[in-house]
Amino acid sequence: MQIEFGSRVLDFVHPRIMGVLNVTPDSFYDGGACYENGVLNLDLALRHAERLVAEGADFLDIGGESTRPGAAPVSPEEECDRVLPVVRAVAERLDVVISVDTSNPLLMREAAIAGAGLINDVRSLQVPGALAAAVASGLPVCVMHMIGTPANMQQEPKYDDVVREVKDFLAERKQECIRAGISAEKIFVDPGIGFGKTDAHNLELLKNLNQFCSLGPVLLGVSRKSMFGRLLGRAPSERLPASLAAGLIGCQKGASILRVHDVAATRDALEIWRLIG
Repeated sequence: MQIEFGSRVLDFVHPRIMGVLNVTPDSFYDGGACYENGVLNLDLALRHAERLVAEGADFLDIGGESTRPGAAPVSPEEECDRVLPVVRAVAERLDVVISVDTSNPLLMREAAIAGAGLINDVRSLQVPGALAAAVASGLPVCVMHMIGTPANMQQEPKYDDVVREVKDFLAERKQECIRAGISAEKIFVDPGIGFGKTDAHNLELLKNLNQFCSLGPVLLGVSRKSMFGRLLGRAPSERLPASLAAGLIGCQKGASILRVHDVAATRDALEIWRLIG
């Protein structure tokens, strides 16, 4: 299977790695790494991007709004101001697919012009104007499941059958995208680990991740998640082993893309898995 991401084409014979490039001061793990004296430093962001690509990232997921539990939204204009300079700089200098982590229709349109190749939306293109902007971009999209908003999603989430309900939601969103004009082969799905789910819900989704592959290519984000802190008593800086284990299990169950903070370690783990498998 080959998919066009703007000017680049990738196959998915093996799982691909998406490196996280946060250009926000308040992300849960590396928030502020690209800031200096409270101001976004483009050189720092570009150096981080270069390192992730050198380590083996196939995608860079650039986000300007934190979606950690309890995070406050930013204005569409501020999000654009954070993200677009980085998208332009990366597009000019690096051979990598740029994914834009956004629900902002304005940013979707401008990022596509600037060189982005994928729209990755935690709100599943439900913000007014987002679906139309995604269609107009011509780019592949990733739709994700989340209850509520980042500010309230972890307030006692409940499901009768989490796997069925998340799968039904993603199937409906995919059909809505197709009806709007996005080709089925350009739609990725993400069950949204940690987005409006308890730890038990997250584990059940991971256990049954193979069920989501019938919807299309699966993007899985488990890197440094807070559930590892609760399950294992680990701080974000101590969650790499758990992240790698969960990511490999996800790949065994059919995930096409792993969204990670630790590209080099993930690449090594996937390489050994491929050699043995």
